[in-house]
Amino acid sequence: MTRRPLELFAVDGLVEPEEAEIARTVRRFAEDRLRPEIADWFEAGTLPVRELAKEFGALGVLGMHLDGHGCAGTNAVSYGLACAELEAVDSGLRSFVSVQGSLAMFSIHRFGSDEQKREWLPRLAAGEAVGCFGLTEPDFGSNPAGMRTSARRDGADWVLDGTKMWITNGSVADVATVWARCIDGRDDGVRGFLVPAGTPGFTARPIPRKLSLRASVTAELVLDGVRLPDSARLPLATGLGAPLACLNEARFGIVFGALGAARDCLESTLDYAVHRVQFDRPIAGFQLTQQKLADMTLELGKGWLLALHLGRLKDAGAIRPEQVSLGKLNSVREAIAIARECRTILGGSGITLEYPVLRHAVNLESVLTYEGTSEMHSLVVGQALTGLGAFR
Repeated sequence: MTRRPLELFAVDGLVEPEEAEIARTVRRFAEDRLRPEIADWFEAGTLPVRELAKEFGALGVLGMHLDGHGCAGTNAVSYGLACAELEAVDSGLRSFVSVQGSLAMFSIHRFGSDEQKREWLPRLAAGEAVGCFGLTEPDFGSNPAGMRTSARRDGADWVLDGTKMWITNGSVADVATVWARCIDGRDDGVRGFLVPAGTPGFTARPIPRKLSLRASVTAELVLDGVRLPDSARLPLATGLGAPLACLNEARFGIVFGALGAARDCLESTLDYAVHRVQFDRPIAGFQLTQQKLADMTLELGKGWLLALHLGRLKDAGAIRPEQVSLGKLNSVREAIAIARECRTILGGSGITLEYPVLRHAVNLESVLTYEGTSEMHSLVVGQALTGLGAFR
């Protein structure tokens, strides 16, 4: 008799009934609706965003951890568990939900005006509109303080110029939260703007030739003299701390999400090893295989316990950015190691789309570097330990 790896850690006893029901609901949807299609979407390099957005909206996962304006208002642990169930199918699916809820919607919810909230949040929560988040630039990924995208005053309006890169949902979004540096001397610093699709001078170019996150829409945003009224500016977003606060929301979802991918790899590999016969016995009965399974189970369980602890801290309003970095660093590093080790147990089958492990592994290569590379999160933790910044 086999057991699910997380059963050894008795994690079910650490989750409240309502949280567990949310996780089960998302898992049922993911297994019934998403898993039968994901290998084809990944192979084709496509995702039916508009269709799925409305289904995710009906499920209640878009901005689920936000309050009001059509958002469900769940706690952080519930949101994390939902991310894990989605990423257990594919990182691209969790990325869509994270960008919509924790970046696009959160930026409006935290820093927007009442009018902006009324206009966008109900539609985004329902999946009737899609959002994206434009911070990363071609030459400034880990160093957003160096951004070149500019915003200058022209009468009562703002004019934006610049380029954003690696923007999830960018070419299908109805609205983009774009971050720019003010250059007119009156409003120094970084500001956020809501740029509707179709605004003159604003274009989004898909990036189709990817080896990772293929079931995800990625784009380059180009702003060429984009003129916006002051009502498009997020009034409460002043300085670089605003977009970084949004990133922390998304990183929290990754803490759980990456472990969902790792869990899926390990569970599918355990099932394979029990049934795969070699030298007249299941390969699960060999010592080297059991050593691998035990080591991976240990790292998955430790990561899950840390994620739940961070979720409780977040729900208590006590979590710090360096703790989110700690969780993101651990979850993604261990998840990608688990995916690679699982592939060795599956042998040749491990490189096919009949099994999810290599698909998870190549997706996690993106998760390893977006929302802060592993190196940057290591430096955040190092600074918290030593009091000394080592970013230069």
